[in-house]
Amino acid sequence: MKYTSLHSDFYSSNRQKVVSEMELNSVAILTSHDEYPRSGDTAHPFKQNAELLYLCGIDQEETTLVLAPWHHNPEYREVLFVKNPSPEMVVWYGHRLTKEQTTEISGIKNVMFVESLENTLHDILVNSQNIYLHIPENPRMRITHPTQELRLIEKLRKTYPLHTYKRLAPILFPLRMVKQAEEFKVLKKACEITHKAFLRALKAVKPDIYEYEIEAELIYEMIKLGATGHSFAPIVATGADTCILHYIKNDKKMQDGDLLLMDFGAEYANYAADITRTVPVNGKFTPRQKQVYQAVLDIYKETIPMFKPGMTIHKINDFVFKRMEEEMIKLGLFTEEEVKNQPKEKPLFKKYFMHNTSHFIGLDVHDVGQREMMFQAGMVLSCEPGIYIADERIGIRLETDIVVGENPIDLFADVPVEIEEIEMLMS
Repeated sequence: MKYTSLHSDFYSSNRQKVVSEMELNSVAILTSHDEYPRSGDTAHPFKQNAELLYLCGIDQEETTLVLAPWHHNPEYREVLFVKNPSPEMVVWYGHRLTKEQTTEISGIKNVMFVESLENTLHDILVNSQNIYLHIPENPRMRITHPTQELRLIEKLRKTYPLHTYKRLAPILFPLRMVKQAEEFKVLKKACEITHKAFLRALKAVKPDIYEYEIEAELIYEMIKLGATGHSFAPIVATGADTCILHYIKNDKKMQDGDLLLMDFGAEYANYAADITRTVPVNGKFTPRQKQVYQAVLDIYKETIPMFKPGMTIHKINDFVFKRMEEEMIKLGLFTEEEVKNQPKEKPLFKKYFMHNTSHFIGLDVHDVGQREMMFQAGMVLSCEPGIYIADERIGIRLETDIVVGENPIDLFADVPVEIEEIEMLMS
């Protein structure tokens, strides 16, 4: 692997925390994600199920974790099923974990090959009353295909209809939201790689080259430094496309006088970084670009100290929305009188700032956590105000990742963000 796995004690501790909240006579079952075919005999890059990864650290397809802490057979209280690394399979697809390596990573002593799953699981289930299962639970995500998790649920309900089925998410999600020391190490590494990638890309920015050339600079530095790649499809947008929030074509020629908005992040050890910086293509902001940039920067710097325990994303938004309104009046986008007469359901600032200011970050770039959830020390969230004036080809967003605390920690505090810093670096 490109990274060193987190210590097995981390995964053992996570399992114990989950088990401590399960009802008596229960079993929890988690599966890996599927491999998705791309064409012929090739597949898309594999992305592990974050919940499974959080509990055992096995970053490999065809993996199933079974936790049955009250089973009468001690060997069945923690079982991990992995793919059998047969010589024939290894010839085609390369190294897969042995039982010994799986134990070393996960801390689970009883490791079996997937061929034993059905019979072993039957023994465990007939001695259990409750079955805890997981499916993705994100308000912004709808499952449109039968994932391995859904197929497992369907099969279990048919075979064991009299068991009681329970959601694992209410136990797992609060644990995942508060990061531990082991997680901060890899999150910081992801941010360090992202920082270096930004500095490399900045040196290449100039008129008349293509956005994808900048994307190539980013990915080169990330891979060189041990990341698995981007933590999400990167946005490398210039001109009018800086106002398209999820622009990912990255195929335009960069024009003199335009802005370049880069929203990207490295993924390291499956943990995501997420940053946005906006710079002038020719190295110098125009007076109007400076004016809009400074408005965003002021809000950005005022908001970061607010990421303290007891806050929520809703409260962060309320502050930012009010400040956006004030700054947009100064920018001449609308007047105070127009604000007084605006419809409550459609405030004027929404035309120029359409998204929320923050989201949770961790094993996924948009990690588990809801807007109304109260912040706790150790949570990690983004802070990303922006102003988008499509008519002027000006889209500016600034983003960083913050560790919640009485004194919030900006994980990208050393990445240039001031107008003078950006122009000096680009000169």
